[in-house]
Amino acid sequence: MSKDRAALTNTSRWVIKVGTSLLTSVNDGLDQAIIDDWVAQIAALRQQGMEFVLVSSGSIGEGVRRLGWDSRPPEIHKLQAAAAVGQMGLVQSYESSFKRFGIITAQVLLTHADLANRERYLNARSTLRALIKLGVVPIVNENDTVVNDEIRFGDNDTLAALGANLVEAETLIILTDQKGLFDCDPRTNPDANLVQYAMADDTSLLDVAGPASDVGSGGMVTKVLAAQKAARSGASTVIVNGRINNVLTRLREGDELGTLLRPGSNRMAARKQWLAGQLRGSGRVTLDDGAVKVLRESGRSLLPIGVKEVSGQFGRGELVVCLDLRGNEVARGLVNYNAEEARLIAGKSSRFIESILGYAGEIELIHRDNIAITE
Repeated sequence: MSKDRAALTNTSRWVIKVGTSLLTSVNDGLDQAIIDDWVAQIAALRQQGMEFVLVSSGSIGEGVRRLGWDSRPPEIHKLQAAAAVGQMGLVQSYESSFKRFGIITAQVLLTHADLANRERYLNARSTLRALIKLGVVPIVNENDTVVNDEIRFGDNDTLAALGANLVEAETLIILTDQKGLFDCDPRTNPDANLVQYAMADDTSLLDVAGPASDVGSGGMVTKVLAAQKAARSGASTVIVNGRINNVLTRLREGDELGTLLRPGSNRMAARKQWLAGQLRGSGRVTLDDGAVKVLRESGRSLLPIGVKEVSGQFGRGELVVCLDLRGNEVARGLVNYNAEEARLIAGKSSRFIESILGYAGEIELIHRDNIAITE
């Protein structure tokens, strides 16, 4: 077992993306047998303490079959209609399969706009984290019934990568109908070699990725791009054939299956870099010396009690700059409350948040996972 594969054996939270071409066909609809097989593997791995978010394509493919169409239509309104019809069968299929193991599932439908808006991003993050904590397996899909060309993800590979960022997953598993990424197109070149390992930010990988299938909307290009996005929060990505026997449990055991794309930095370092470099501050919070020490030396969350002053206007989920009493920048992070609420709870113990605001929100003003310390 290689060192990189061995790292998968120590991970605890996976986002698994299931591709349309693997899950459905125009004529036969959903493949219940393969769904049952994946679910059985997930159930077994959960017994080892692992956590999962499942991002599943297939609603449009199942809808096309149910509506009796011969092929996937190009019109967006027909695709939306097919998604609405097929989503019923997709959710029922997963729910019945997980129910055999006493596992509760939840349907989560997202659009790009949900994750582009910082407040809705935090809402989605909080909901998914709550579901995971409750032992529920979220089944995530793009909300194809309402999206249009301007706001749709375009493929669930991207959605899965953003989901990995959202829940701070250590690993993104992309199940497809191919063995993995090859150094050239295996459909036209019999000498093509499987790329077993590469860095996610290797731009040359895009040169060898192939086009999409007739059934799905993505292709190997979107999978490589998804790996790059997942790497922003330090997640590794495995692109692998979902029909390999016991594929999930074997990956967990460190078997050399598919293509492993690793991030350039460790998980938390990558997330901090993304947080520090990609966002502008909308407001400022001034901290007392105790809070500054806790952030710098202990890496803990920022609680309201450590805040002396709040300035500027910002919404929940926006980036604020944290200053010490001398006006020096200490950190920056995504805040759990808007400016007005932050002013009300500043300097107060977290146990008083509900009585002050009228609802029980997060106990942290900024969670430690959403803070980047200024060097």
